Amino acid sequence: MANFEHQLVVCIVNEGFADAVMDAAREVGARGGTVISARGTANQEAQKLFDITVDPQKEMVMIVVPTELRDDILHALYKEVGLNTPGQGIAFAMPVDNVIGIAGNNKSEGEGSSDK
Repeated sequence: MANFEHQLVVCIVNEGFADAVMDAAREVGARGGTVISARGTANQEAQKLFDITVDPQKEMVMIVVPTELRDDILHALYKEVGLNTPGQGIAFAMPVDNVIGIAGNNKSEGEGSSDK
């Protein structure tokens, strides 16, 4: 299994909670993220099963972080904007195999990998 130096943490929250996502992530080491406006959908059965009301207007926050910060960030997001909060957020992480443009990881043109 490959070792990945970075992870993409994605958090989807009700509209108006992106700043709370970034505040929680920054508290444990994230430096910045990207917010995208989105629209959620869910059927009535899912809303009853999870005992939630789905607000169709969402914000999706994407944060690229070093792998060692992933678990701390996910835990912070769960506490601050998880399903049992007004933000009703869900969060997940995916490995990222190449990163350019992040401070400390810039390689000369053509290298295209964050390998050391």
